[in-house]
Amino acid sequence: MINAQSVNNGRGALLLALAAAVFTGEVTVVRLLAGEASNGQVVFARAAVQLVIVLGYILMTRPSLVKTGRPGLHLIRGLTSLLCWFFYYRSFQSLDIAMATTLTFTTSLFVVVLAGPLLKEQVSKMRWALTFLGFVGVVLAAGPSDIIEAEFNLGILYGLIAALAAAALVFLNRVLTRSESTPTIMLYIGLITTIGAMPGVINDWRPLDPELVGMLFLSGGLGTIGMILTVEAYRIGEVSALAPYPYLRIAFAIVVGFFLFQEFPNIEALIGTGIIVFSALATRGGEPKRRGLSAPMR
Repeated sequence: MINAQSVNNGRGALLLALAAAVFTGEVTVVRLLAGEASNGQVVFARAAVQLVIVLGYILMTRPSLVKTGRPGLHLIRGLTSLLCWFFYYRSFQSLDIAMATTLTFTTSLFVVVLAGPLLKEQVSKMRWALTFLGFVGVVLAAGPSDIIEAEFNLGILYGLIAALAAAALVFLNRVLTRSESTPTIMLYIGLITTIGAMPGVINDWRPLDPELVGMLFLSGGLGTIGMILTVEAYRIGEVSALAPYPYLRIAFAIVVGFFLFQEFPNIEALIGTGIIVFSALATRGGEPKRRGLSAPMR
């Protein structure tokens, strides 16, 4: 049961709006690093910063949170995060920032697709129809003529793979949060992804000047802060009440894309984006008003 006095949807909404701005800042820095730093370096910085921040927090507050009884599940969760981050950042290096941001919200559609086989949940015909509509929106946003002419941008594929991995993380989170605290989960994500990203850094090492190193760790810090804000928002607010606020990222991305990268979605992309947002929100419309377990930790 949720203690009604502990629910604060207003503060939760504010935290999610702030998280949307922070995540937009993160991918903006990643976009500025494109061609300068390798994707392996970007992923490693993201992982290492999270590890340092969370480990420091745990050691200063509750060192016992380092212990876990589920190392195998943490390993699977961490490797899935590594896969998600790799393709997530690749998509932002390959696509307009607004399009790459929009693709992150197809995670809700993939959750519907996976809910049946993984959790044996009964998915209504309406949710299947909305999910299909959402993927139609992806095709429209990507440019149907480009797909027909076999000029499909691999960045679209990168974004969809990242969203699929993020959907898998939703199910892994549901299992882990039954016995593990959020700091413990985030600690092992940071540890496993840091170790896992090392081969990519070594294989595709690029010399970096101090400014680029600073930008790398700035992006990692923003990503970690955005995750913490998101987790806190869903801890104090109800999922159904907060559902619209993460989509502020699309508006922020359009503004940043226009002013910083001279990008603006065409009419097909805008319509496709609208369909994706509508479908993703509608598929979540029947979710119970719960907190905590639904926090989408990448």
